[in-house]
Amino acid sequence: MWRSLTLCILLGIVAGLWIATKRIDYTWRWNRIPQYFLYHDEMLKTVTTDGNVTAIEQKGSTTTVTVTDSDGKISIFDIDTASENLTIDEFLMEGDTVGATYQWKAGPLAAGLWVTLWISAVASVLGLVIGVVTGLCRVSQNLTLRQLSITYIEIIRGTPLLVQLFIFYFFLGTVLDIGRLTSGIGALGIFAGAYVAEIIRAGIQSIPKGQMEAARSLGMNVPQAMVYIILPQAFKRTLPPLAGQFISLIKDSSLVSVIAITDLTKSGREVITSTFAVFEIWFVVAFLYLILTFTLSQVVAWVERRLAVSD
Repeated sequence: MWRSLTLCILLGIVAGLWIATKRIDYTWRWNRIPQYFLYHDEMLKTVTTDGNVTAIEQKGSTTTVTVTDSDGKISIFDIDTASENLTIDEFLMEGDTVGATYQWKAGPLAAGLWVTLWISAVASVLGLVIGVVTGLCRVSQNLTLRQLSITYIEIIRGTPLLVQLFIFYFFLGTVLDIGRLTSGIGALGIFAGAYVAEIIRAGIQSIPKGQMEAARSLGMNVPQAMVYIILPQAFKRTLPPLAGQFISLIKDSSLVSVIAITDLTKSGREVITSTFAVFEIWFVVAFLYLILTFTLSQVVAWVERRLAVSD
């Protein structure tokens, strides 16, 4: 019964969206979307000097055209058979088209998706490293390390990510002479590191103190006990919040478009400016982000199940 109720609610939402779209004057063009992921690129072949076509040889889908100029210099062009429209002894002037070749190329949405994946992956690794180090400093007995880590965490968590991106790009990027991609990854990594540090700190403090005492009684020093005893247990407990933080990082990566990084969001805006297919593109962009975040959540759920076997 409850599953039927859930299905009815979802169908009602879909029906409401369909009715709402019918009330606006908008022409949907979903058939134009695939070309922004993968398209057949046409590359024209042109002659560089005046000459005559001396040979045309067809080999399946490829045609070889031979052009000979007045000095006897031979130029050979391999073109797609469908683009060939020449005759023997036809005179071609410099710049004339012999034919074309076609090859598959990634469209702007596919390229933007790859940039988003790359930025998110590198920023996640950077944020995890910074977060672990800062989290350890956060629980350290050294007052200086503890105060420095608290200062970093409070500053980063107390300022908007968008402002940090601008500071990284316009200030640090100018002073340190780093590019926009490095600035974007650095800002995202440092931003995520502050939140990861608090997650790691909470995970470490959730482990009973007896674990550290037992490790010390076995002859381990503090770093060894932390690496081999405390952190593995803390990692299991902090896996869900860490996954949530990295999922948020994937979505936050859309902000790098404001510093002219052509990620998925900026690619979508560029496609919209040339096609005016506003609704289709934004729905597709949202769906792609959903695929990324859902995939990550499923991977984390699988890791949790694997780790639960050893409990």
